[in-house]
Amino acid sequence: MEKKKIREIVLGKALDPLKSETRHSLALVAFLAWVGLGADGLSSSAYGPEETFRALGGHTHLGLYMAIATAVTVFIIALAYNQVIELFPTGGGGYRVATKLVGPYMGLLAGCALILDYVLTIAISIASGVDAVFSMLPLGFHPYKIWAEALIIALLIILNLRGMKEAIKVLLPIFLGFVVTHVFLIVYGIIAHASNLPDLVPNTITETTILASDIGWIGVAGMLLLAYSQGGGTYTGLEAVSNNVNILAEPRVHTGKMTMIYMALSLAFMASGIILLYLLWNAVPVQGETLNASTFKAIIESIGFGEVGNKLVLMIVLIFEAGLLFVAANTGFLGGPAVLSNMATDSWVPHKFRYLSTRLVTENGILVMGVAALAILFWTKGSVHLLVVLYSVSVFLTFAISLLGLCLYWWRHRGQSKRWKRRLLLSLTGFLICGSILCILFIKKFTQGAWAAAVIMAAIAALCIYIRNHYRDTKEAIHEVDQVFANQPFGPHVGTVDPNPEDQTAVFIVGTSRGGGLHALLWVQRMFPGHFKNFIFVNARTVDVHVYGGEGAVENMRAEANATLKFFVDFCHSHGMASSAYLGFGTDVVDEVIKLSETISSEYPNAIFFTSKLVFAQDNWFTRLLHNQAALAIQRRLHFKGLQMVILPMKV
Repeated sequence: MEKKKIREIVLGKALDPLKSETRHSLALVAFLAWVGLGADGLSSSAYGPEETFRALGGHTHLGLYMAIATAVTVFIIALAYNQVIELFPTGGGGYRVATKLVGPYMGLLAGCALILDYVLTIAISIASGVDAVFSMLPLGFHPYKIWAEALIIALLIILNLRGMKEAIKVLLPIFLGFVVTHVFLIVYGIIAHASNLPDLVPNTITETTILASDIGWIGVAGMLLLAYSQGGGTYTGLEAVSNNVNILAEPRVHTGKMTMIYMALSLAFMASGIILLYLLWNAVPVQGETLNASTFKAIIESIGFGEVGNKLVLMIVLIFEAGLLFVAANTGFLGGPAVLSNMATDSWVPHKFRYLSTRLVTENGILVMGVAALAILFWTKGSVHLLVVLYSVSVFLTFAISLLGLCLYWWRHRGQSKRWKRRLLLSLTGFLICGSILCILFIKKFTQGAWAAAVIMAAIAALCIYIRNHYRDTKEAIHEVDQVFANQPFGPHVGTVDPNPEDQTAVFIVGTSRGGGLHALLWVQRMFPGHFKNFIFVNARTVDVHVYGGEGAVENMRAEANATLKFFVDFCHSHGMASSAYLGFGTDVVDEVIKLSETISSEYPNAIFFTSKLVFAQDNWFTRLLHNQAALAIQRRLHFKGLQMVILPMKV
């Protein structure tokens, strides 16, 4: 069976990016966006509340404050990020906010934090989900958890390579199952102990006063802040919508805001409700079980399904919880590649992260996120406690930078909107909350993983700076070449000169650089004077994330490409040379060039193909990674088809 056929069976048939209905069929409505992007936030209720409650130690009565603070914080962050959706309706989220409103290097820092954030979204969601499943198994099975996690990552990679909407629809029943089972358990668990609710507030105040007499109010405040910060993982995922506005259905801003409302309501209810269950049902840690598992077990046993029934119901609940965590891991495969594509547009990471596969997904980004998550899992041995620290540091760094950007924006535009004071206050409140959590986490958890988060982000940032400097130097060198050829005079000839298919034909595969195209044309004329009579120009444009993400972007690219080709054709006509042009679009530039080349060779049987290739003084695997090796791939495939092609070196 052919490799192409196998790929089609596994990943699905190729999609046409130029059909307007294709994008509309892939865009997510608010409900599907809540499932695909909101699952990240909702799933954090599986581990965030537990981390908060465990941090309280024996002073579990303080959990009431944590339940209230959790709900309030969710809505503050969600409302603040609604502003991000308004200001940046094309997506980019925290990275775009920081870049535009604070500065490119703060944008880089936010981008690095987001990359780590989404890698950890995959890692922690899968690790926590596997923990939930293995809570039902004997301790002897636990050494195999890491291999189960690796298998799930592989399955999610394949699912996402098929397409984001397809992946979400497959995972939808799991998401709904989680919501139904957990809402029922929370509501029943609270009603079953409703008699304790009237005494909950006065008892909490009394016990807090007693504790304050022992360790002082500053000590109580410190304990609350530490527990609050360690539960920071609860709020992760709230930024996912703003990062991926470009994949939402029109009108995007409205769809994004509706998705944020769904996320905030569901997460506030779940996280605060679970903390309240811990309090009402006197939850205590049990070896080999999550706190959710032990609490839900007590609630289910109180309902009384029988010994076998209790185990079966608990198994279903935990399977849905694990399933939702796997759905949440999928958010990392949606958001991570989106951040990489935005950073690729600004040349912080290799440009190939902007490219789409035949299924119109960022294949390179999906693979990188999956491999990185797998590496993190093996390094941490799937420890949720360590992953939560890494996760929270990266998330709250992004939150803090983004909210700082919003504060600066509303301050600079004060007076231009009637609601600027209210929005500035909301952004400032969110910034202070997120900044405080970040500082406390970093100080208290420095030796327990926070240092690793800082080192990883610093390493990513250093690599990004090196990559951008390389692209900048290359761009300047290409610009110099363009300047050399910019003043090439047009000839005196007026009118068009049509090519004769029987004549010797030089076909030039050109890109966006007019200087590069003229360099190839003049080189051929100098080396083969008078030999070629026809001069054909071919341009295949890549429909990448940047182009495919916005309405009208493909049309703008088509107009720009036609203008470049017209320049070459007009230049040839002005010198009395027969010339014409061919233009193609697709997700793979090599495939498109091959298709156009076969068409041209059938029309012009005496054609020889030419293109330029950048040649660096120091050529190594890294420069080959950063630059598209399309010229060599095209030459190999054309030679295999019996067509002749010459690659012209272009020193930079």
